Amino acid sequence: MLSSQRLRVLLEVFRSGSIAGAARTLKVSPSAVSHQLARLEEEAGVGLVERNAQSLRLTEAGRRLALRAQEVVDILEAAEKDLLAQARVDAGQLRIGFFASAGYRLLPLALSRFAARYPSVALDLVEGQPYELLPDLERGALDVLVVFEHALDPWKCPDGVEVLHLFEEPQLLVVPAGHQAALRPRVRLADLAGEHWITTFGAEHPVSTLERASALEGFTPQVRCRSDHYEVTIGLVRAGLGVALVPSLGLQGVTGVQVCRLANPRLFRRIGVARRPTNPNPAARSFIAYLRTAANQLLNSLDPSLR
Repeated sequence: MLSSQRLRVLLEVFRSGSIAGAARTLKVSPSAVSHQLARLEEEAGVGLVERNAQSLRLTEAGRRLALRAQEVVDILEAAEKDLLAQARVDAGQLRIGFFASAGYRLLPLALSRFAARYPSVALDLVEGQPYELLPDLERGALDVLVVFEHALDPWKCPDGVEVLHLFEEPQLLVVPAGHQAALRPRVRLADLAGEHWITTFGAEHPVSTLERASALEGFTPQVRCRSDHYEVTIGLVRAGLGVALVPSLGLQGVTGVQVCRLANPRLFRRIGVARRPTNPNPAARSFIAYLRTAANQLLNSLDPSLR
């Protein structure tokens, strides 16, 4: 394997036309340059310079290797620039995974402030369910991943990944305007056992949080529709086609329906941000701080009666 440092020495000899000139550029002694050239010739197994009492010139092999050395130096300098950019928070790239309802307000709020502070950081955003995107985080294709975990459906964090807790988000009952359930301070799911329900598909298995919670209260919900898009769910509830469980992040700016607090204390999601502790990207650490600030702001903006 040829030494990149010695290739740099050969390149400077080629550029300057002399050992003395290369020594001045590299800020070393002429003897050090001669020694490095001799070592490079040993590594290459071929003569690279022709020396005589008055001058030094490169052999054909030396000239060809010097041209290759220029390519190597260009690549190394580009790599050094990339590393320098990644070592700065105000440059480089940040790859973020997130679930859909985090993209309503939580992520935009954090990203708007982060991007204003670090406009040169290239952002790459990927939407998906946490279980779908965790492998990308593990293999380094993502720097951070905004995740959730249902209290009724916990999951194990993979080795090499840690989840930093942000807040606990209540699941709320959404009913059509004028529904009698909205008159109660807290509602049991079993009280609406006869209703049609709009629910989700579930995550890694087909059983949704609604169905898990309903089983604990002794009934099987009549599911009219399944959708993982809360705009669809809320639109169907607004039209009087059913009732639904929706986490508070999915209810930002919603009108035309009524929202009720539930009696079941285990109906909530834990919102967090997953990362690899060994990831050296400084932009990831900075973004997590902005995400915490946004989470606190959103939590404080919730109606106290619905927390």
